[in-house]
Amino acid sequence: MAKIIDGKRVAASVIVTVKEAAAELERGKSVKPGLAVVIVGDDPASQTYVLAKSRMAKECGFASIQHTLPAETTQEELAALVKTLNEDTSVHGILVQLPLPKPLKSDPVIQAILPEKDVDGLNVVNAGKLAIGNLAGGLVSCTPAGAMVFVKRTHGEDLSGLSAVVIGRSNLFGKPMAMLLLAANATVTVAHSRTKDLASVCRNADILVAAVGCPELVKADWVKPGATLIDVGINRVPAPENGDGKSKLVGDVAFEECAKVAAVITPVPGGVGPMTLAMLMANTVIAAYRSVGQAAPDVC
Repeated sequence: MAKIIDGKRVAASVIVTVKEAAAELERGKSVKPGLAVVIVGDDPASQTYVLAKSRMAKECGFASIQHTLPAETTQEELAALVKTLNEDTSVHGILVQLPLPKPLKSDPVIQAILPEKDVDGLNVVNAGKLAIGNLAGGLVSCTPAGAMVFVKRTHGEDLSGLSAVVIGRSNLFGKPMAMLLLAANATVTVAHSRTKDLASVCRNADILVAAVGCPELVKADWVKPGATLIDVGINRVPAPENGDGKSKLVGDVAFEECAKVAAVITPVPGGVGPMTLAMLMANTVIAAYRSVGQAAPDVC
């Protein structure tokens, strides 16, 4: 039976280190990391996410700033707020909660955030730095960064000689995850919906990362015995065994059967999910250190 990674425990350990780094920066440089979160409209899910981010920022000792804008906010008004936050030296990280209500366009907003304050790691400058292996100069998208913590705590910093397969080629996760694995010297294959004989491609992976949004796509016979299996999928499916109309969360991996083959596996929920918030806090403290010319601490 595979070792099950406790994402909540790993995330908590990252948060402890972030708190220590934030406190040290405030003691040494009188700088408190500042995280500004912008939410437009009243979507309940977005409200919940923003509340969690603001709460965690305060717990880490950050200055937490929240801007709640009405749904009728214009593109120009949102851009003006981002410009103001870019110019505010007390703000080290800016996050605009997505998705934005229509007809607002998210990409112009994301690209307007200064790369050094782009703690979501979505600006093209940060994506470009990751693509060329400049991990020390940019900010990495939070979910792949969190998944990579699991990989490195399992296999170490150097993945030389290991084969990695990432199922999914999205700009948000698949591509940056592949770049992180490459930077650690893994031999990386990016698979997707057009990949021929996907199962056979996956069977070669020492590290298999599933991020396609297809419930329980990866079966036991797709998994190399002894592999590390990282499940990034979050899918809600019917659960009639729990009562009429009930549902449950599952990943992109058929957990029960794959856990009998893999050496290490992440659950859903409780695996990669908690790491996304932890890495947002990590990016914020890294950005704060860089703002005063200090070497960014290793918070992972």
